[in-house]
Amino acid sequence: MDLEKIAELVKIIENSSLKEFSYSEGEMEIYLSKLDNPPVIAPGGTAPVTAAAPSPAQPAAAEAPAEEEELYITSPIVGTFYSAPSPTAPAFVRVGDKVKNGQTVCILEAMKLMNEIQCEYDCEIDAVLVSNEQKVEYGQPLFRVKKL
Repeated sequence: MDLEKIAELVKIIENSSLKEFSYSEGEMEIYLSKLDNPPVIAPGGTAPVTAAAPSPAQPAAAEAPAEEEELYITSPIVGTFYSAPSPTAPAFVRVGDKVKNGQTVCILEAMKLMNEIQCEYDCEIDAVLVSNEQKVEYGQPLFRVKKL
């Protein structure tokens, strides 16, 4: 694969709602990610190669004790993510919302069936990790939460 094809892949991923992408051709493997940083290319599909040097603030943050463990609400099925019950309705949850055990947080459509996904514990929504109408995989994190 040549550099032009890799550059085209990066452009396509940047302009899509995909958060991660991997591709292999022969012995070459490419992994792209745009979670919080620009797309990253990792040779061999292993540890990502960062495009920029770490900022000086990162070591100080690493030394501070972790106050809370990161928790996620993950997808129990493969399907299409919907943040609201209808296109004109408000989202089930937004960042900062406090969610109760059993409260619906989204809908996942699989094989024309609408599956309400409910929270399994009281928590606060810290981040919504997928966009509306995005395809999701089994086990993919949908929301990052803080347990109450």
